[in-house]
Amino acid sequence: MPVSRFLVAGATIALLTGAVCAEPTQYPLTLRNCGQTVTFEKAPESAVTIGQSATEILYALGLADKITGTSVWANDIQEKFREIDAKVERITDNAPSFEAVAARQPELVAVQWEWNVGPKGDVATRDQFHELGIPTYILPVDCTDKNNMIGADGTRLAPLETDNILAGVRELAAIFDVSGKGEQVIAELKAQEARAVEQAKAARSDGASAVFWYSSSDKATDPFVAGAKGAPAWMLERLGIRNVIKSDEDWPLVGWETIASADPTIIVVARMSRRKYRADDVENKIAFLKSDPVTSQMSAVKENRIVIMDAHAMDPTMGTFDGLSILADAVANANLATP
Repeated sequence: MPVSRFLVAGATIALLTGAVCAEPTQYPLTLRNCGQTVTFEKAPESAVTIGQSATEILYALGLADKITGTSVWANDIQEKFREIDAKVERITDNAPSFEAVAARQPELVAVQWEWNVGPKGDVATRDQFHELGIPTYILPVDCTDKNNMIGADGTRLAPLETDNILAGVRELAAIFDVSGKGEQVIAELKAQEARAVEQAKAARSDGASAVFWYSSSDKATDPFVAGAKGAPAWMLERLGIRNVIKSDEDWPLVGWETIASADPTIIVVARMSRRKYRADDVENKIAFLKSDPVTSQMSAVKENRIVIMDAHAMDPTMGTFDGLSILADAVANANLATP
């Protein structure tokens, strides 16, 4: 085993040991969260989640029994959570109504996106919940170094730091007084990242480039692709791959002619369970790439360097670490080694 692998294993053991020693939460617990101060007098006995990422964090923390309803799903639940998810009520696959959430009288509403619960939330504002005595917590990665008032999906003001994803794990663990479990989950995610980076280094993919295609209003129209500062850009940076898209928006619209002229080495396409647009279907995406006069001439299409990844992984979530592993595997199997 290479020395680097021993180092990764040692770091993992150290982190897991730290998890066992994590201090219990001292209540009242006060946190600064997405521009507001929230205080918890005790661990919540019940929660509703708005956003798949919030749901999966609570599942990972062993808190499924606290969840009285979930909503806003981009993909099917991960296999490791399938059994416990089957026992939790799904309010809706999309955004729930304010009334549907409030009727459950949760002691916490855990939220993935400010556009669902925020200043202009399509479910409600935070104040609407707070007026009913229901605390809200938004995953900090959606509002740290990001302006959600610019662009359809917000604009990042600085490149994504995965510490902001992990902050959501750590703070939710503190809220529910399971900080030891939170540190264990964080250690596992960091170890997964280290393995993927080592795999990409061994594949010697320097010089490779990529584009991430999320969806399109119609297959032939300009696609929503990953900008230069979000979760896909973080994956590419960690693996030494260049993003051909330079926009700071999370998901800018970019023409196929522009993308084709950049001729990315790899095309990553999103698989999702929603069907808002025809191009939400991953099979439709691939069929378009192979048949369109412009896209079919791209090297990645001709040489079948098309990677399928859950849309959930392309957003800044715990799934992003799974996406990193998927991309590292693809790089290792694509023979991209540079001389």
